[in-house]
Amino acid sequence: MTGKILNRHPIFFGCPLDPDERDESLQEKTCLTGPAQPGGDPYYAVMQFVHNEIGGHFWEERGSIEVPPWIRPIPPVSMQRDVLLENIVRFIDGDGCLDFAQLVSRFIEECILPEIPCMIAVDHSLTGGSFASLVGFYKPDDISLIVVDSHVDALPTGAMSEAIEFDMATNPNSVYDPSDPFLRNRPDSYNASSFIYYLLEEGLIDPRNLYLVGVSDYPPKKAFRIKDGRIKHYLDCYSSLKRNGVKILTKKDLSLGPTTLTNVIRRISTPYVYISIDMDIGARNALNGVRFLNHQGINENQIYRIALNLRELIDRGVRLAGMDLMEFNPRRAGYGETQGDDRTYRIAFNLIKTICFKQ
Repeated sequence: MTGKILNRHPIFFGCPLDPDERDESLQEKTCLTGPAQPGGDPYYAVMQFVHNEIGGHFWEERGSIEVPPWIRPIPPVSMQRDVLLENIVRFIDGDGCLDFAQLVSRFIEECILPEIPCMIAVDHSLTGGSFASLVGFYKPDDISLIVVDSHVDALPTGAMSEAIEFDMATNPNSVYDPSDPFLRNRPDSYNASSFIYYLLEEGLIDPRNLYLVGVSDYPPKKAFRIKDGRIKHYLDCYSSLKRNGVKILTKKDLSLGPTTLTNVIRRISTPYVYISIDMDIGARNALNGVRFLNHQGINENQIYRIALNLRELIDRGVRLAGMDLMEFNPRRAGYGETQGDDRTYRIAFNLIKTICFKQ
């Protein structure tokens, strides 16, 4: 295997799967309809920069995986009647995200390996499929997973439902509607909020080799003193991550100084690393073209500082097994070159350039 992978290069591909059940997303989709291909696919937007600024002999591309038009970020007008909450819920609860993650895994195995898969996509659940293909190619103990994200994405649906129920019962300013039938009794499914939970449950990642960077949704200390059973399962999901050896750096931790991340990254001892970047790490600060804007992220310079830390990891000999950039919202994302314009796609490309291509 070693002879195959010494001089590998990035292979780019996309997948515009967007099963977002939130009302704001559904409203956007039905108001801002357009062509299904390529207008709603962030892969083509980011690849414009790759084509223009990186020499073609350093990389290859495999195009974008086909997704039904009604579940893309910008459905065509003819599919507007299918963009319904019940259809999205049925897709998620029926493990549609898992089906596509497995499709991504097969795509990488058949069309990319032993080169370096680099995915530009929407729903973060697809990362699980990409990572699973690499675990099968290497060994589970030989690869670390670094997820740069404002959210932990390791929460089973049941735990989320209980937390929502607790919030509705105790918070007079709760954003949740008690009459919403889709807030209760949902099956545990593989989705964008739970894919890391499933990677851990299935033994695809050793928790000691998992690094979650930039987290904004880690509960405050006072929350862990709540005894109510409806919130306990939710909180236990967070505390068990640390208890089992997962390294979690919150957004607040990152603000303590650059050495905080450097010291954690230096602990990585596996020969390979997979890097997943959820673009919401800069939401409402560096950029706006992402699905989740509920937490304000870090600024553009801070994002690049993380990228440089990751590049230094590769420069010291830990090989890049694969990477992805996820959770784009093409309905909001821009190509901007100035701070006055949205710079989501430009920043995404700058991250690719820093991490994938030695400067």
